[in-house]
Amino acid sequence: MTRHPEHPSLSVKSLLFVLLTRRRKTIAAAAAIAMTLAIATRPARAVDTAVATPAASPAATSATAAPTPPLSPQAQELQTLANTGALADLRWPNFNDFHGDVTAFYTAGGYAPAWTIGGKPTPQALEIIDAFKQARVKGLDPEDYDASRWDGRLARLAPATASPTADDIDRFDLAMTVSAMRYICALSIGRVNPHHVKFGVTIGTQTYDLAGFLREQVMQAGDVNLTLATVEPHYAGYLRAETALAAYVKLAAQGDGPPLPAIQASVHPGDDYPGVPQLAARLGLLGDLNDPEAVIVAGQTAYAGALIDAVKRFQTRHGLDPDGVLGKSTIADLNTPLKQRVRQLQYTLERYRWIPRTFTQPPILVNLPEFTLRTMRRQPAPFLNMRVVVGKAYRKQTPVFTGNMQYVIFRPYWNVPFSIEQAELVPKLRQDRDYLASHGFEVVDGNEVVTDGRVSDDILQELREGGLSIRQKPGPKNSLGLVKFIFPNSYNVYLHSTPVPELFAHARRDFSHGCIRVQDPLALAVWVLRDDPNWTQDKIAAAMNGDQTIQVNLPKPIPVLILYSTAVVEPGGEVRFFDDIYHYDSELKAELAHGYPFPSASATEASRLINHGPHNPSEEAY
Repeated sequence: MTRHPEHPSLSVKSLLFVLLTRRRKTIAAAAAIAMTLAIATRPARAVDTAVATPAASPAATSATAAPTPPLSPQAQELQTLANTGALADLRWPNFNDFHGDVTAFYTAGGYAPAWTIGGKPTPQALEIIDAFKQARVKGLDPEDYDASRWDGRLARLAPATASPTADDIDRFDLAMTVSAMRYICALSIGRVNPHHVKFGVTIGTQTYDLAGFLREQVMQAGDVNLTLATVEPHYAGYLRAETALAAYVKLAAQGDGPPLPAIQASVHPGDDYPGVPQLAARLGLLGDLNDPEAVIVAGQTAYAGALIDAVKRFQTRHGLDPDGVLGKSTIADLNTPLKQRVRQLQYTLERYRWIPRTFTQPPILVNLPEFTLRTMRRQPAPFLNMRVVVGKAYRKQTPVFTGNMQYVIFRPYWNVPFSIEQAELVPKLRQDRDYLASHGFEVVDGNEVVTDGRVSDDILQELREGGLSIRQKPGPKNSLGLVKFIFPNSYNVYLHSTPVPELFAHARRDFSHGCIRVQDPLALAVWVLRDDPNWTQDKIAAAMNGDQTIQVNLPKPIPVLILYSTAVVEPGGEVRFFDDIYHYDSELKAELAHGYPFPSASATEASRLINHGPHNPSEEAY
């Protein structure tokens, strides 16, 4: 059995469980600290007598207050340095995106150095530097926060024969402040504005003062890591992904091992395959095969026995058909470098930070690369998990956004979008003027039916010009099936059933024009109408199979979150990976490669968006 070198008695699967358990305990402690910070009176940090007293808050300032005393020469030098908006010492010198917050931070302290006392770094500064160096466990790049440069800066603060220069102290201090602000924002709202990578989500609405948080809480913290943990998402899935990332970083450090040999034709159970030893080793490393050394014998080339079940587990975890056949897709996924899996988990953490934390209740989730809809487990409602069909990867992608489901329509009409009408239906009408009638469509002018029979030349011409439109009548052959779930949005995307259920049997299910087809519409309808006692399961089924179009408004809106994550960690710790069907991982990688300032919100906006303090209780469910 493959063991982890730091935990020789544990397999990777067991290690993930241990790490997840420890992480939950840590977050519980962080939550306790956050509450304490929110209600307790904080003792003032010991301040060197040469350090200026922080300025009073705006709320305490009056028109008759004494004028602010002039800055000392060293404070003026720090002010001049900060006002430039750039520091050559940093890996990413330009910090204009945080300039407003940096100014607010130092103004509150009279531009006295915040991270040194008597020329020596504060305990909090040293803890933050350690956090920078460990940023990889948060899915961040340590070098974005100058991880390799801090030892040199610390050395300049402790020269062998003299005191540090004022310039060394100022540069250290400004580098600390900028790096800490970048790190805190990265933990809370991510680095990249989601709109830059085609994600229609808005990052939070809660106002919070970044400069104040840094000065009043981080600078005073007894445990900096626990204080920083309060700004991170509290979603259970985020915590699981963070735990899995730590395990995969360690796996990647061990190396991928020899790749599996390429195949000319699929390898079926019972076939010979020269890569059996490598296959067993790889499956053992990834936790899909227990005790690989005991499963195969020296020189074995037969693909049989426990290897087949292990491959099926691997295929299930990677969104493949769990048929036990070693096809090209399975071999490719088995040979995927572990560093790529690390990146996928990093991108998952980044995208979790984009999720709004203002949902009134746990949302319905649709993860596009996973082709899955699920509800949340931790709520007083049945847990749903079903397959979905999403938009085609080429030019018809389902958008990523949030909405509020407001009503359900049983036996809906399908108002054919103009683009589909012109690209698909009008060409068919040119060949067959009875096509609409034979497929349950009708031509309409607004809501008035023009014809549901043969299409004349005049009607066809009006359709071409957009004067008339086409809709499909309700019924089992309707493209929307027997029910649709509406959460109004600018994309005109909704959930609906389908007359083509066989598509759910495919592993990859990007077949639609952008809307989302659900595998079990009856179960979803029962779930969304569960608070309306008038709509029992039998009544819902009757409405779906009746002869009338019925709209039912929900008692209260239900949030819907359509997201994109190619790495998902299940509650038991099982890590699942999926193809980057829309190439959004590649786009995010390119954006992150730019470095600071990332194409994200301005520093002023970032200050408003820092998520901190008591979190939405429903976060625990995500």
